[in-house]
Amino acid sequence: MSSSTNSVPQTSLRVLVVGCGNMGASHAIAYQSLDGFTICGIVSTGKSKEVLNERLGGGYPLFSDYTTALTETQPDAVCIATYPDTHESFAVQALEQGCHVFIEKPLADTVEGAKRVMEAAQKANKKVVVGYILRHHPSWEKFVEVAREMGSPLVMRMNLNQQSHGMMWTVHRNLMKSLSPIVDCGVHYIDVMCQMTRSKPVQVNAIGARLTDDIPADNYNYGQLQIRFEDGSVGWYEAGWGPMMSETAFFVKDVIGPKGCVSIVAKNAGATGNSDNVDAHTKTESLRVHYADLDNQDEFTRPDLWIDMQDEPGHQELCNREQRYFLRAINEDMDLTDHVQDAVNSLQIAFACDESVRTGLPVRL
Repeated sequence: MSSSTNSVPQTSLRVLVVGCGNMGASHAIAYQSLDGFTICGIVSTGKSKEVLNERLGGGYPLFSDYTTALTETQPDAVCIATYPDTHESFAVQALEQGCHVFIEKPLADTVEGAKRVMEAAQKANKKVVVGYILRHHPSWEKFVEVAREMGSPLVMRMNLNQQSHGMMWTVHRNLMKSLSPIVDCGVHYIDVMCQMTRSKPVQVNAIGARLTDDIPADNYNYGQLQIRFEDGSVGWYEAGWGPMMSETAFFVKDVIGPKGCVSIVAKNAGATGNSDNVDAHTKTESLRVHYADLDNQDEFTRPDLWIDMQDEPGHQELCNREQRYFLRAINEDMDLTDHVQDAVNSLQIAFACDESVRTGLPVRL
């Protein structure tokens, strides 16, 4: 369907889609399908824009240069789904032109850059929504809710290793030109840990290894971070990318507290052979809740509770939900100060972990 034949509400926001890879394409599909948005242009440096345009039915204006696209289309909003090293400059440019911004995580490729985006949004009085997809997943919201019921301190164990090959390995190699896996992916799970503990992170330790010559000499494609929180909670997260990565236990999402534990048990999504499947990265399928209560014989007083997740959106539906939130934030003039500050905070923690990998030393926050 071309832009000229789309049914567009009078109040529809004109959105420029920048970046046409996996996430950019999914967001473009969301914009085309949701009332309230119309795509006014598609931007990429390569042929991916032509591929996406055809996938959408054709007819959308295509651009190779971002600045030209901004000037010619005069959008109300910009969706930035490019590589992280362009996030700051693209976002600031859009905000200075008076556009709202949806931007994929991380907000920028430096903490200082993320703060500049936040300041530009405040100065322009425009909305910035960061693509923290897990915040829009009902199962992950339930996971956080149940984890909070386990008391304090919490022990949080999470990982997402990806045995990438083909096009996905190309994407990962390109990402590692500017960021490590524990920064790019880690911001999601650091954000989840902060939601679970509601406590201040005070120290990080991290390790990493460079397992291939296909990435820059100063980067690493495997990393594991550990965080200590003010309330005594601790958490670890592990991320590795590449054709050499193991698929054994690539999917661990487990939280333990004084009152018991809650685990994501994704038997299908967590199965061997799924680590490179983007839909598997957010699947929960069911939560297993274990209670630590003992009787006078030191036996458990109640069996484990299984919570089967009925509302289990796939990757595309999650992107749709993110864009509905973006639209609501604009239309209802929502205060996104905390949302953007959380994105800056999780990025700051992730970069502290990156520093720990490179120095071999703990980093106080």
